[in-house]
Amino acid sequence: MYKYKKNEKKKFKKYIKSLFAISIISFFSISIYKMYNDINIENFGQEQGTRATKISQTVKKEKEDSKNISEVIEKVSSSVVGISKIKNNGSSVFLKNGTEELGLGTGMIVSENGYILTNEHVSGSKYSTCYVTLENGKTYNGDVVWSDKDIDLSIVKISMKGLNYIKLGNSEERRVGQTVYAIGNPIGFEFQRTVTSGIISATNRTIKIEEKESTTYMSNLIQTDATINPGNSGGPLISIDGDVIAINSVKITSAEGIGFAIPVNIVKPIINQYIEYGNFEEANIGIFAYDKDIVKYLNENNKIKTGIYVEQVNLNGPAYKAGIKEKDIIIKIDDIELNKMGDLREYIYTKKPNEEVKLTILRNKREIQIKIKLGKK
Repeated sequence: MYKYKKNEKKKFKKYIKSLFAISIISFFSISIYKMYNDINIENFGQEQGTRATKISQTVKKEKEDSKNISEVIEKVSSSVVGISKIKNNGSSVFLKNGTEELGLGTGMIVSENGYILTNEHVSGSKYSTCYVTLENGKTYNGDVVWSDKDIDLSIVKISMKGLNYIKLGNSEERRVGQTVYAIGNPIGFEFQRTVTSGIISATNRTIKIEEKESTTYMSNLIQTDATINPGNSGGPLISIDGDVIAINSVKITSAEGIGFAIPVNIVKPIINQYIEYGNFEEANIGIFAYDKDIVKYLNENNKIKTGIYVEQVNLNGPAYKAGIKEKDIIIKIDDIELNKMGDLREYIYTKKPNEEVKLTILRNKREIQIKIKLGKK
């Protein structure tokens, strides 16, 4: 009897322990269930879905942007031409100085009836002849109808109509860091329409060019790290929209990733007149002036804060007859402020010979106004 009661007590204790263990397990199970139940599984899934959607949309946009840029470049490239000073596109890649010996370079069609924009050192000076090779491989005689050595630009005409032409943008809207693409024939026609990309590294650059015992300055240039080789000269520098903002011109050979291009706005008035009237009567003011940023290189004592510095006056020109003198500082033309020589050129290009303009001059720290009747260049 005693032994029976003892066994019963043991069984009871085991039962209590089991019941306690089950209670503990149930408590933790319920707690864990509640904890996970409080987590918003639906929102978590939505967040993951949203993130995946964003990634998908980003990849899709990058593909679309890449496709759009490719289409833009393909369209622009069809209006890029090869230019040679001699009638031989040759195997220039095998020549030591192919671009120099054959006079190879690049140009861009700017009208459907055959006007082509390029560099003067590529095409030659006004009234000279060059040879233009289109995308289809056909070569045509080109007549240089206009050129300006000071800004290294020229316009060539070929006898063709119905051509695809390039869209000229607004170079005043350029910004440092903006993505740009250079198109041209870097070392000859074997590598025609090569595309390189980069950014605008700086604006309003001035460089000193020394050649054949003469020194000249080119100002208001756009600096880019898009690769520009000698044969790229005259080719377009375009924005991501395909608008031409500048003409590739100069590359510093002593440094990597430094190229320069001429803002397109300076030549747009001339192109527009050729397209509309078939000719351009170039007005002439008869001075040679420097930007204020260049003056400090000429003479450290001649630092100016605004305007352009008159370095030379043509003795037979309208400026001399009107009383303009060397060392004058021109700060305005017809009440338009001047900060660089390009501003003056661009404005004069919109005028015709015999038209009158008003210059505001600083002479010996005194402001005077002089009217000038423009001549014909």
